[in-house]
Amino acid sequence: MTRYPRDMQGYGPTPPDAQWPGGAKIAVQLVLNYEEGGENNILHGDAASEAFLSEIVGAAQWPGQRHANMESIYEYGARAGFWRLHRLLKDLPITVYGVATALARSPVQTAAMIDAGWEMATHGLKWIEHKDMPEDEERAAIAEAIRLHAEVTGAAPRGFYCGRSSENTIRLAAETGQFAYVADAYADDLPYWVEFDGHDQLIVPYTLDANDMRFATPQGFNSGAQFFDYLKASFDALYREGAEGAAKMMSIGLHCRLIGRPGRVEALRQFIEYAQSHEGVWFATREQIADHWAATHPHQRRERPSQMERETFVAKYGSIFEHSPWIAEGAHALELGAGHDSAVGLHNALARIFRSASDAQRLGVLQAHPDLAGKLAQAKRLTSESTSEQAAAGLDALTDQERETFTRLNKSYVEKHGFPFIIAVRDHDKTGILAAFERRIDNDRDTEFKEACRQVERIAQLRLKDMLP
Repeated sequence: MTRYPRDMQGYGPTPPDAQWPGGAKIAVQLVLNYEEGGENNILHGDAASEAFLSEIVGAAQWPGQRHANMESIYEYGARAGFWRLHRLLKDLPITVYGVATALARSPVQTAAMIDAGWEMATHGLKWIEHKDMPEDEERAAIAEAIRLHAEVTGAAPRGFYCGRSSENTIRLAAETGQFAYVADAYADDLPYWVEFDGHDQLIVPYTLDANDMRFATPQGFNSGAQFFDYLKASFDALYREGAEGAAKMMSIGLHCRLIGRPGRVEALRQFIEYAQSHEGVWFATREQIADHWAATHPHQRRERPSQMERETFVAKYGSIFEHSPWIAEGAHALELGAGHDSAVGLHNALARIFRSASDAQRLGVLQAHPDLAGKLAQAKRLTSESTSEQAAAGLDALTDQERETFTRLNKSYVEKHGFPFIIAVRDHDKTGILAAFERRIDNDRDTEFKEACRQVERIAQLRLKDMLP
């Protein structure tokens, strides 16, 4: 099977009601990344110095050498920036993304985090790239991060964020069964579930935009005022959506060596005060959000068309286009993904096969449809779908005169166009069907062929909506 592994569908146009505690309009989540002492450094057994997220924009790694300037910038985060942020944030529910080796090298700061009641999530074993790690090596690194984190903090982490992740990271973290949530995704404003074999993993997505890391990127924030303006605009948009009944989550990413500088920290203070001035704002840790979501929106596995084997797929959807299983066979061979696991998505896949078929093949589909209120209906030889559709429009309970009218129109229509009159009867009542019948019978064949094909697609869409979300 050709399958697309990315989920471009998400919650679609109707996200679930978050039902934040107290009817909050927004959940605000502050993350403090503690990486100082866990970054690339030959002292840590790494091949080169660090080059990421510092005041030295565009820095390059120095293979085999220590980088004194880079080291001192990270040291500022631990020595000064952390304590400035601790004074500001100690009474708020904060999530710490703690690199295990960094926490081990900063026992006093770690104790302060724990004393403040902050959530201690793991940020991996070391603050280094995982993209080129062999799978077994990354799996071992995650296991060691859990072990060392528990040893240093006194409790195993329930949250995981790598940050410099590989294509395997989320799956490997999920496989441990350790985490209430994984945060290595930026795909939504709400938590969502993913499935890995027998394990259902909650993702609480993170942010790279409402993040002080943009002080250290070429296209980013140049001043605290820019950071505040961006956070305020993000908050205002999400708060408005929440007031309109679609509450979301706002994540804010912080780093001791970046926002911990005096010229920036006031922007964070200003934003917190601004958010606190609104009613219906839930400041929460990511662990609290994950626990709330798991309780309020527990995952329910369902059959997904994109994951079905061919025989199962065709057996289930082969009659969506009347007596034309070849359409389902063709759709199954397409590059299906999560976007096709809904009625709209699967209809698109099936309709693609129908639309790309030859005129002769499409004519065969039209001719497979039964006459409305015709002999097959009277003999109870329609498909179950056609039977229920015609019955819903009252075509199974016609008067003698109505039956004679349908018989006459059916005969005339087929003689003229070469296929039965087709209409999505669920869109009409009996009177409307008759009116459309009498109007369309005078169309030329080309016009009516195109209209019949549109109606076939509409019938398929309605049938799928009975089966899929």
